[in-house]
Amino acid sequence: MYSYILKKILYSSLVIYGVLTVVFFLFNILPGDPARMMLDKREDSKQLELIKIKYGFDKPILHQYFYYLNDVSPLSFHETIDEKSLNYLDEKKYNFTKIYDFNHTAIVFKFPYLRTSFIKTGMPVTKIISSTFFNTFFLACASIIFALIFGVLFGVVSALAKDSFFDRFLLYFSVVGMALPSFFSSIIVAWVFGYLLHNYTGLNMYGSLYELDDYGVSNSLVLKNLILPAFTLGIRPLAVIVQLSRNSLLEVLSMDYIRTAHAKGLNKKIVIFKHALRNSLNPVITAVSGWFASLLAGAVFVEYIFAWNGLGKEIVDALNNMDLPVVMGSVLFISVIFIVINILVDIIYMLVDPRIKIE
Repeated sequence: MYSYILKKILYSSLVIYGVLTVVFFLFNILPGDPARMMLDKREDSKQLELIKIKYGFDKPILHQYFYYLNDVSPLSFHETIDEKSLNYLDEKKYNFTKIYDFNHTAIVFKFPYLRTSFIKTGMPVTKIISSTFFNTFFLACASIIFALIFGVLFGVVSALAKDSFFDRFLLYFSVVGMALPSFFSSIIVAWVFGYLLHNYTGLNMYGSLYELDDYGVSNSLVLKNLILPAFTLGIRPLAVIVQLSRNSLLEVLSMDYIRTAHAKGLNKKIVIFKHALRNSLNPVITAVSGWFASLLAGAVFVEYIFAWNGLGKEIVDALNNMDLPVVMGSVLFISVIFIVINILVDIIYMLVDPRIKIE
């Protein structure tokens, strides 16, 4: 088991490196000049040149890449003398522990430095992520809990009422739910329940977890704003869980040990919920884990349409403003979260089902 975890960590590190490389070159070849956007509409050639020097935009793309790689890497090399160097070991920038120092170059172990926002007056990207990720995490948790509870419930009912009208209806719903794009369902749900039926539902078309007062400060918790985005984000995983629960339960119910349990005269409810349902949940656990990680990454459209102040909305705003450090840092952070969740799920899956042996 431990060797498996080490292998997964090694492979995951390579995946993260690949994501970092692709994201860096992808966003750095996009049209547009971040330095000019940082000046807004002012035309000042001297200021433009200073900004390019400060952020390294005047360097070749490969030099910029290696500087960024060095900043993100936990183990990195830094200049200790030249304060004008992009690679200078600045205590205000890095949270580090020095390991070795030689010839004006230090090897340090540090927390990954994702740099600062171009637009938000030099605010650290880590601070932006930490201030918005909780809202995204809370929304994803609410969505997956909603999908899990109703998905397993509908799946069990559908399996027990196989080939009935209700079973066929749920199967059609699952197909539509899996095919429905989140940006389209967000608009429909917001329009129907937040606008047309607002007088009956009391729900808003948009709003975040906290309402802001007149000074822009978080004022009060508004849980009702969670309902529509959580429902919208949970539609697709709900559809998948319904299908998986139904098919898995039907397969388990046809096994010999279930027939034996019925033949012994055990109560039907005990056979279904204690023996059959528990053994049919393994595919559901896998699906829930994958969807939870996907919800963290895929909440972009839902958050933007419902004006939910999460990491997804922050990424869209950063893309509109060419705020490259925020975009790259957020994508890298989500990738790490996705990989960590998958490793944890593999371990949980193995513990839940002792028949599974991981080499």
